[in-house]
Amino acid sequence: MAYGYLVWQDHAVTPSRTFTVKENDDGTITLTPAWTVVQQGTAQSAANFNNMDTGIMAANVASSEALRLINLLQDDVEGVQGVIIEQTFTNTYSYPFNNSQATVSIPTANTRRNTDYYVIAEVVDYEGDDVGDIHITDKLVNGFKAAFDGNATSVTIKFYVIGGMV
Repeated sequence: MAYGYLVWQDHAVTPSRTFTVKENDDGTITLTPAWTVVQQGTAQSAANFNNMDTGIMAANVASSEALRLINLLQDDVEGVQGVIIEQTFTNTYSYPFNNSQATVSIPTANTRRNTDYYVIAEVVDYEGDDVGDIHITDKLVNGFKAAFDGNATSVTIKFYVIGGMV
């Protein structure tokens, strides 16, 4: 049932609170309103109150759906904005060997909803000769593993994690 807007009217009489008094034969009195109705008020009926409740319920459902859609859009925005994580990796082996693999944790507040996200790596600083390639493996919603394969002894990498929120 669609909500129908209802303009409520006050019941107005003039003069207000006036009655005529009639004394009955049994000693009782009968009060009869002595006013004139200036404006008939809206009936306080089940139909009118149910109509109002229908409107309240429809507004509640609409606002719940709006909040759900806002949350979906927020997830999309967070997925596009992503999260930036900076971490330093060390290698204590001599080339061609390398033990730089480490786990990169995604902060709890930015945990992804799925593993369908991108990781972009940017070398910020390094010590040694060559960083080589950066490898991202074992993606989970709360982190991934990363390593470099060059002969550098220390590499600081900035990771841009984008997506994984839908």
